[in-house]
Amino acid sequence: RIMFRQVVTVALCAVAADAFSSPAFMGGKVQLRQATVSSGPSMKIELPPLPYSYTALEPLISKTTLEIHHDKHHAKYVNVANQMIEGTEMEGDDVETIMTKAHTANNAGLFNNAAQSWNHAFYWNCMKAGGGGKPTGDLLAQIEKDFGSFEEFSKQFETAGLTAFGSGWAWLSWDGSKLVVDKTIGAGNPMTDGKKPVLTMDVWEHAYYIDYQNLRPDYIKAFLDSLVNWEFVATTLAAAK
Repeated sequence: RIMFRQVVTVALCAVAADAFSSPAFMGGKVQLRQATVSSGPSMKIELPPLPYSYTALEPLISKTTLEIHHDKHHAKYVNVANQMIEGTEMEGDDVETIMTKAHTANNAGLFNNAAQSWNHAFYWNCMKAGGGGKPTGDLLAQIEKDFGSFEEFSKQFETAGLTAFGSGWAWLSWDGSKLVVDKTIGAGNPMTDGKKPVLTMDVWEHAYYIDYQNLRPDYIKAFLDSLVNWEFVATTLAAAK
């Protein structure tokens, strides 16, 4: 558990969904401050820099998409979550702890913003230029063992992304004994069910609409064929076991 959190923390810093669902935000009580980009890993809810340049994933994901997605959407989740924990006993907690506490307490506003912070930070690291295709080594062996074939995994993952109604995420997670595919709606994260994510794909429209408009299937195909950072997935899986 500790090793998994250390590996994942290097890549991210927060937890899941829409800032507008926050009761405090709806009541106009939260005054947003500008999120600053973290220069390195931290246990606090921060906005980590992208692990690549804004143009690195073009033409599959444009500079404009990354600028809006990271600098506006992701930053807002971080801002709102930090405003909500300010002055509380959670102010010094790491993001996974905040997410767990918020979920247990049915604090949807905090969970959504903390989880979306975590989800996005994790998502950035799940992609790289020249990625995608079929993994190799122990990761491929584990996928073939748990799904029967890589093609079956791809089919299930694609279906999860396509059938997440409205906004959500597709996940590959370690459930303690095997890899499983899940989909979550809104800010949902498999960690609330005791699983450890090793791969995610954002299917909120802001992740792809500028580049693919309403063609979510084309975005999913590009993600699987040309963007997945299988080295990151393999490292995260090894830490999860």
